[in-house]
Amino acid sequence: MEETGHGGGDGGHWWWALASAAQLGWGVFSYRTGGTGDCRFMPVKAFGVASLFVGAAASAGFGLLRASGIHKVDDLKEVGANIRTGLGVRPRGTG
Repeated sequence: MEETGHGGGDGGHWWWALASAAQLGWGVFSYRTGGTGDCRFMPVKAFGVASLFVGAAASAGFGLLRASGIHKVDDLKEVGANIRTGLGVRPRGTG
């Protein structure tokens, strides 16, 4: 299967880092400007700001995974197995 170019070894993790930084900056800006305008829209504005912070955390996490070389679920399972082996814990599935 061919790579599609979406972060597949071509430094695509930088795009995720840039997206995370942009969302975090927008969230901080929105938080600092406060509740200007009609007070009835305050719950919607609060939800929007919270969504920016959650989205920034998710983009940063995904970018971190991509930068560390984890591109598939199988790669993540292998990392987990290596951690369990390093800690001296028996592998999963062995009663």
